[in-house]
Amino acid sequence: MDTELVIRAQRGDEAAFAVITQGLYVRLRAVAYRIVRDPHLAEDATQVALLGIWRKLPRLRDPARFEAWSYRFLVNACADEARRTRRALPDLRSTREPVAPDELGSILSRDQLERAFGVLSVEQRAVIVLRHYLDLKLEDVAEALGVPVGTVNSRLNRALAKLRDVLQAEGTPSSVMPPEAV
Repeated sequence: MDTELVIRAQRGDEAAFAVITQGLYVRLRAVAYRIVRDPHLAEDATQVALLGIWRKLPRLRDPARFEAWSYRFLVNACADEARRTRRALPDLRSTREPVAPDELGSILSRDQLERAFGVLSVEQRAVIVLRHYLDLKLEDVAEALGVPVGTVNSRLNRALAKLRDVLQAEGTPSSVMPPEAV
């Protein structure tokens, strides 16, 4: 992230904020989708997060930490959307083309992982997405969630254990899990 752009945006430069959000929007929406599991809820959460980021940007103390700071708004917006709707709908995609036999195992594993991920709470999904999808350091995950690093470790361990338990109950091979979870 270009720190100079962030500083200009902090001072109210809408053009600088527009440049920042061009790249940020796609990343935030992808993360939101992985947390709320619904494209419409992800879109809403992303818009709410961007609005909150713009409003609170002048209060950001360290412009170099902008991206990690922005994930806090997104995670909060995702939690609000999930609470508002009281459910996260699965993404039901249909496959129109025939599936080759060697691809079937991959599709089944993805489907099982998707269903298991849906069992997790929004907070558990958020910590897994930030750590394993974005590959953020634990300190950055803690900053994004607004909790201590120890809490991130606890949430991550509980979430991965729950994910592992759900997958094992379905008979899913552990190869679909992140290495830290098996």
